[in-house]
Amino acid sequence: MDQFKQISTFTEVASKGSLSAAARAEGVAASMIGRRIDALEQRLGVKLLQRTTRKIVLTNEGVAFLDHCQRILAELDEAEAAVSERNASPTGQLIISAPAGFGRQHVAPLIPSFLAEHQQVQIKLSLNDRFVDLISDNIDVAIRIATLNDSSLVGVKLADNQRVVVASPSYLKRYGTPKKIADLTHHNCLAFNNDGSQRGWTFLENGKKITVKVSGNMVCNDGEVLHDWALAGKGIAWRSMWEVGSEIASGKLVSLLDDYTAPDHDIYAIFPQRRHLPLRTRLFIDFLKHVYNSANYWQKNDADK
Repeated sequence: MDQFKQISTFTEVASKGSLSAAARAEGVAASMIGRRIDALEQRLGVKLLQRTTRKIVLTNEGVAFLDHCQRILAELDEAEAAVSERNASPTGQLIISAPAGFGRQHVAPLIPSFLAEHQQVQIKLSLNDRFVDLISDNIDVAIRIATLNDSSLVGVKLADNQRVVVASPSYLKRYGTPKKIADLTHHNCLAFNNDGSQRGWTFLENGKKITVKVSGNMVCNDGEVLHDWALAGKGIAWRSMWEVGSEIASGKLVSLLDDYTAPDHDIYAIFPQRRHLPLRTRLFIDFLKHVYNSANYWQKNDADK
């Protein structure tokens, strides 16, 4: 029990940033929190925290140990929840955020089936290509297609996703086919712009990232519009397979530069780091993961378009 208490206290201090904040959260004296940390460091034989009068800083050993502790506590929470919620029913409102195009095609159509199984849940779905702040926007779970790099969030991978460069046969007939990444600079590239800046397209070549600054006369902050422009032969687009797979199969779009790959932009469910994730959130994440990994789901949805 003392060992577990030391670990949970260390994790709380690291997340709160101070002994006093952790003490207030637990309702004990700061000196007791300090004694637990001292005992933990003595038992491990390493310094986990550098303490000053103003702040707490994790040592390298502390950072590594914190990662293990968070996983242990998360697994314990999941084990307890699995037992206590076995006969429980999810209730309450679930607020979901998803990219506009993906949400229309692969989230919104699934919600009725989820609610048919869990009738005491209400869902509020927000479709927006803006990068939402889960905490300030009060989002329970966000669907993101990206590489995860925010340590304050927890991500559950729902499915693989591949990004490809595409153009219509009519565009390629008029302007030629790019053979290497550098050739993109000579083409009309349909770029996504959501924050006023023009971002490049990043590829992997022999394990190294290569970013090419693309340009074109048509820019938009809506991926579906870029998709439609590419189909209409207006330029070259960089899209996800979940969006253009059916057009590639039918010949309406041609996949380009297949010798290069894009960095991982897989499909994730993202939620804030917190213990005791609500049952409705956990069940919805499990539901999406099950559907997306069902046999022929992506092929079926391509065929239905």
